[in-house]
Amino acid sequence: MSNEGRRAATLAFALLFAAPSLAQGQGESLGDTYRRVSTSVAVIRARGQEVTDGGLVRFKEIGSGVLISADGKVATAAHVVQQMEDITVEFLGEEPVTARVFASEQWADISILQLSAVPRGATVAKLADSEPVLAGDPVFVVGAPYGLSYSLSQGVISARWAADTVTKEFPLAEFFQTDAVINTGNSGGPMFNRAGEVIGIVSHNISKSGGSEGLGFAVTANTVKTLLVERNRRFWGFDAMLVAGEMAQALKVPQSGGFLVKQVAKDSVADRLGLKGGTRVAIVDGQRIVVGGDILLAIQGITMASGADRAKVLKELETVKVGDDLRVRIFRDDKIVELTMKFTGF
Repeated sequence: MSNEGRRAATLAFALLFAAPSLAQGQGESLGDTYRRVSTSVAVIRARGQEVTDGGLVRFKEIGSGVLISADGKVATAAHVVQQMEDITVEFLGEEPVTARVFASEQWADISILQLSAVPRGATVAKLADSEPVLAGDPVFVVGAPYGLSYSLSQGVISARWAADTVTKEFPLAEFFQTDAVINTGNSGGPMFNRAGEVIGIVSHNISKSGGSEGLGFAVTANTVKTLLVERNRRFWGFDAMLVAGEMAQALKVPQSGGFLVKQVAKDSVADRLGLKGGTRVAIVDGQRIVVGGDILLAIQGITMASGADRAKVLKELETVKVGDDLRVRIFRDDKIVELTMKFTGF
């Protein structure tokens, strides 16, 4: 081999081993990615009221969210915003703007807010396909733990859990489990992959101490897309729990089950329809619940006695258009009552 050939071979050999380090050097650091996506992250402050043993009590909630569309849609956790009376959203370096709940699925702990205006400096984050994500993949979370805005924590995906396997409270949610630190105020915030794409929305953690113990859970991005983005799943303005079996019998429900309305959002469709929420706390069948509200028996002629019935009703409500009749049958004060109205929009 000539000297020129040896030099060419040596150079090619050196470049072969240098290539990985060169490529790695061209990638973003975690700090770079955080700074790029932080302008899509929102701090959410909400005010509401709830029924307690001491009566009606006003309270405040702080959480996080992420801008997922240029027209002002913000993904967050349902428990942060659903039923709240006043919601404000703040992006990094921007003035707060008001928002309302646009779509929600409390059984998956996800909601989408509609901003009254999109701040100029806010950026849209990409809601990624979460299916390829695997245990061990690095992730980071940005949120407002205990009100400390735009805090960063990092970790890995610990596991993926199918719907109805982690908690009975959110049976429709597929979850990522993570060891990234999650605390109060992180709820609703985005979980990013290292490319800065949203792969989940933070929901809750499991803790015996009350703090973070490395058992955090985020609803997968595909759950958000399937339930709220790709479907016309609008927020009708009420929070209800399924009552069946002995609990339904104790409440004298005139069918095998129903949905007890716990709370009705002010100025919502449910409010205009005349639905009433609970007024007091009581122990029914050994469970502490808010009672005194209407019990939903049927909506649009579809009986509501199970989770499967609820799914049918929500699918039917996706087809309702302005001018259509809304028909609800309820159980109120030991009587069956029919509520009807022309749907005029949200």
